[in-house]
Amino acid sequence: MTAPKVAESAEDISNLAFGFMASKALFAGLHIDVFTRLAQGPKNIEDLSGESGVPVNRLRILMQAIGAVGLVQSDEDRYENAPASNLFLSRTSKYDFGDYLRYQIDRQMYGHLEQLNSCIDGVLDADAVASYAHWMSDPEQAALYSESQHSGSLGPGLTLARTVDLTGAKTLLDIGGGTGAMAIRFCQANPELEATIIDFPNVAEIGWRFVTDAGLVDRVRYIPANAITAAWPTGQDAILMSYLFSGVPGEAITDLIQRAFESMAPGGHYMIHDFMVDEHGGGPSLAALWQLQHMAFTPDARSVSFDWLRRYLTGVGFEDVTVQEVVPGMTTMVYARKPGTASA
Repeated sequence: MTAPKVAESAEDISNLAFGFMASKALFAGLHIDVFTRLAQGPKNIEDLSGESGVPVNRLRILMQAIGAVGLVQSDEDRYENAPASNLFLSRTSKYDFGDYLRYQIDRQMYGHLEQLNSCIDGVLDADAVASYAHWMSDPEQAALYSESQHSGSLGPGLTLARTVDLTGAKTLLDIGGGTGAMAIRFCQANPELEATIIDFPNVAEIGWRFVTDAGLVDRVRYIPANAITAAWPTGQDAILMSYLFSGVPGEAITDLIQRAFESMAPGGHYMIHDFMVDEHGGGPSLAALWQLQHMAFTPDARSVSFDWLRRYLTGVGFEDVTVQEVVPGMTTMVYARKPGTASA
């Protein structure tokens, strides 16, 4: 893992302090679909204004801002997407994850940072803590979060499915598996695999649509429940927990690990994918920032490091524990195996 850059100047500190403005510039660009509009080629400010309905003066200020942070390039008043914007922020690209940023990050996650100081001081009102269970009990919030998360999980899901060899595995238990992006990727990579996803009822209802669209209704099933308190099926050949540890109270994590061990068949595969950090403060910076963001609405969250997790898994009885980066600079997978020989 690459250590984060150490601040050496006032400019470095200013760049950090004003980073929230760059975030909002990105979100505003997504809000008016500027990256999709530029996907067909360069356009001048008047054309963009006419298409978006945003007055020229406001649009020029926005375009200058997103140009300054490298999202678009300009030649006088003609703008074109930067290569990464074309690939990941245009609705016309198969790699687009703009909805993840537009809806979940901007409309849901970003606002919670306003209560971070109160969380740190311990004076945050209990009603201000919107846990995942509370969010997902609201059908509208569940849809907003889950549908945007789906697009953000398909890429990492493909990476995990290519990384972990599940040859011979028949069953996968996806704890807190959301709309099934990860389970879908694993089933597509392993034709004999069947998956069970445990997640909140409103999330399961949305996920079933994605499972249907993927043609996997005969191989994926949902248990619509809170994954922390629900009963889990046993004898599982593989168990996956993706983005789960960062969204639950710290005291729940060790119990989840123990339950995973007990629910697995001998020789079973255990995959934990999340925002994890070096316990000695070496980053990755994006993972550390994500953990901080989650703490704003989960005050009892735990900072999960891959070093601690490796030691704890070994102590529980897992073996062959390995660590691998998934999303560069952001997420990590810790893999472990339950001792024994998998049944044929």
